[in-house]
Amino acid sequence: MAQEINRENLINDNFGLVHACANKFRGRGVEYDDLFQAGCVGLVKAADNFDFSRGFAFSTYAVPVILGEIRRIFRDGGAVKIGRSLKEKSRNAMKIRDELSLELGREPTVGELARKLEIDVAQAAELITVSMPTVSLTSADDEKSGGQLDIPTAAPEEEISERLSLKCVLDSLDERDRRLIELRYFKGMTQVKTAGELGMSQVQVSRREKLILLEMRKKLQ
Repeated sequence: MAQEINRENLINDNFGLVHACANKFRGRGVEYDDLFQAGCVGLVKAADNFDFSRGFAFSTYAVPVILGEIRRIFRDGGAVKIGRSLKEKSRNAMKIRDELSLELGREPTVGELARKLEIDVAQAAELITVSMPTVSLTSADDEKSGGQLDIPTAAPEEEISERLSLKCVLDSLDERDRRLIELRYFKGMTQVKTAGELGMSQVQVSRREKLILLEMRKKLQ
């Protein structure tokens, strides 16, 4: 029960992170609502997978996940890919939400909808984000551009965003793993010298480095 309460609080208390991340991608040819939707999906995933026992802040873990979901829009052609089953569940959730709105005389909270659907708040939040409208990267309404929306490939915010993501991922590593990456990639040490600093063999450094980079790559996707 405590785990569910923590997850509900994580989602409800951290929509500001989604807004902060989505704002970094304004003006790239995708509507803000679409950016926010993807960010919410990332927030839900982060809440689902966050490990309280690791001892670091939720934002440290969540920001790279949120940014990864937002970037996926541009990689996948401008829309969040949603499965048929999830779409059907979302339509049912929206129907229940409308009914609750009539009963309560206001928009129900995520927690209220979750209780009505008998699911946890993370699942309810995901179903809500699925129902948000998406925008195509081609638009027939834009006559001047012939219906094509251009996405700038270089912007100052992108570098800042990537550095923030990298820092968050580094902070989430164990101290020994973080030290290994710092020695190898920030101080430019060879695996042999890094092994000497950490009291490991060169083979151990090589193997551990590969595992760490794989973990970091997954978090940055």
